Amino acid sequence: MSTATESDPRTEAGTPLVELSDVSKYYGNVKALEGVSLEVHAGEISCVLGDNGAGKSTLIKIIAGLHQHDAGSFTIEGEEARLSSPREALDRGIATVYQDLAVVPLMPVWRNFFLGSEPTKGFGPFKHLDARAMRETTRSELLRMGIDLRDVDQPIGTLSGGERQCVAIARAVYFGAKVLVLDEPTAALGVKQSGVVLKYVAAARDAGLGVVLITHNPHHAYLVGDRFVLLKRGTMAGSHLKSEIALEELTRQMAGGSELEQLSHELERAQGPEHLGGHPMH
Repeated sequence: MSTATESDPRTEAGTPLVELSDVSKYYGNVKALEGVSLEVHAGEISCVLGDNGAGKSTLIKIIAGLHQHDAGSFTIEGEEARLSSPREALDRGIATVYQDLAVVPLMPVWRNFFLGSEPTKGFGPFKHLDARAMRETTRSELLRMGIDLRDVDQPIGTLSGGERQCVAIARAVYFGAKVLVLDEPTAALGVKQSGVVLKYVAAARDAGLGVVLITHNPHHAYLVGDRFVLLKRGTMAGSHLKSEIALEELTRQMAGGSELEQLSHELERAQGPEHLGGHPMH
């Protein structure tokens, strides 16, 4: 019989924080996901790659508690789960940061950091927001993640897209998330801003969180990822550990290597003189 001081053998064996096994989701006759598997481990980044319509958003919705899966299994720390709401997902330690961040642009950074979870002082009719504590906590938590904001009183709308993503990541870490799901955090950003965001994604991993990075950019995924799952039209097109695949091969698979080769042959033929009215172009 094990004593209370002994650690759970499943944890020692590396039980994933979140695991999806052969998960499927149907909307009427439409198969949005079919037979998709994903492991998310503490201190690791699992990347989900795919183009638009590959099933990435459906996968996010299942992990985030917005939708429930129709087949397969979804476990959180080894326990079978069927989340009924995003609030339940948060209570289980799963925080999702969407591409179109839910921020109030005209409110200061510190108000957005605590939005919906504001600490108060006083009692009854004298209860009021503890603005000083929120300002100090926001500043120190951002600094702890390596984010040095000049002024947490500035409206969050004045921050760059990358900085807003970083505030959202720091917020999830502060409020105790174990799993952080990031929906295309670099999609609308340039190279420099993308680099800033990826740095904080790595900081969340180093803080011990399990990170799910949803992206269509294999270069960004390969910079930080430990595991890669490729989705194509709702099905698994590949699953790899970083040690098993080079960036070139990941990029080729992501781009649909064989389909591109086929397309290039078709395009070469299409450009022949016979397709241009028999007259070579000058």
